[in-house]
Order: sequence, then structure tokens, then C-alpha cells
Amino acid sequence: MLINNDQDLLLNGMKMKFFIIFSVVVILLIGGLGIFMNRDSIKPTKLIPFAQCLQQSGAEFYGAFWCSHCQDQKKEFGSAAKYLPYFECSKSDSTQTQICKDKKIESYPTWIFKDGSIINGKMELVDLAKKTGCVLPQ
Repeated sequence: MLINNDQDLLLNGMKMKFFIIFSVVVILLIGGLGIFMNRDSIKPTKLIPFAQCLQQSGAEFYGAFWCSHCQDQKKEFGSAAKYLPYFECSKSDSTQTQICKDKKIESYPTWIFKDGSIINGKMELVDLAKKTGCVLPQ
């Protein structure tokens, strides 16, 4: 009878250790997933002044909601993307918006700068800083 009680205690102890280890692993996985899902919202606050400067410099960023390169450009700014001088060129019916017709935008993304120069394609942040004179935060 005493052996069964010792075996029960040992078995219950092993179950408790497994439960604790399992719980810790689950918590770490959920925490890691949360950090991974929110990684874009951690860094971009430093880019808010840069995005605002781009707008103030007279730069214009033309794109389309369906354009993967446009989305990649915005993702580089994370939550600061809402401060970009962005103009949507595509309507839901696949026609081009009037502003993009007027500017003769033919590909996405397209950047137009105050000096009148036009660059088609996704730009590196360093190149945007050089083109506009805006300071890119480190």
C-alpha cells in the first residue's frame, strides 16, 4: 500500500513538472508570435519625422493598392507610412484616379520630386534622404 502512494506521488510530481514546462513553452511561443506580428510597429516611430520631411520637401509618392512594390515601400516606414506624401492611383474598378492621369503616372511606385525629377520603382530610404535633403534617423 505504501508503494502505491509513493508511485502516485511520483507520478503526480512528473505530471506537474510536465504541466509547468508545457505552460512555459506555450507562453514563450505566444509571446514570440506577438512580437513577430507587431515587429513593424516597434521601429518606425523614428521614421515619422523623416516621412513628414518628405512631404514638406515637395516629394510625391504615387502608387496603387494592388502594387506589391508600393506596399513594400510603405512597409519600410511601418506606422510612419501614414505621414508619407502618398497618392493612390487606382480605383476599385481598376481605372486610374484623375490626379495620376494628370501627372501622367504610368508605373508604380513613382516618386516625383520638387526639382521635377521622376524616379520609377521602390526607392531606398538613403536615396530618398539624398534626393530630398531630409535627415534619415539612425
